[in-house]
Amino acid sequence: MARRYRYSFAKKKESGKGKWSAAIAVLSVVLFLTAIYASFWLEKKYEFIAGGVCLFTAMLTVYGFILGLRSFSEKNCTHVTSIIGSITNGVFMVAWLGFYLIGLR
Repeated sequence: MARRYRYSFAKKKESGKGKWSAAIAVLSVVLFLTAIYASFWLEKKYEFIAGGVCLFTAMLTVYGFILGLRSFSEKNCTHVTSIIGSITNGVFMVAWLGFYLIGLR
């Protein structure tokens, strides 16, 4: 009689830091759209508010990118949100750098 191998796959949970990284990516998009809306709504009276929100969002994406990279070291969990958060925050980080360099020109 042949041996029957029984495999059991444990349900793995998502990485906690990966969830935070993905949430920060969503928050940075919302803050960016809020800054655009505020700059049009305030009609260039208080553009430092939109600039402050954009600066905060740029720093938030850097933190989200670092958090997403650190989440890959967690064991016994899946890394789908880590991948999504790291890639999204990395793209937004490069975009913010581009906006900053365009502003310097």
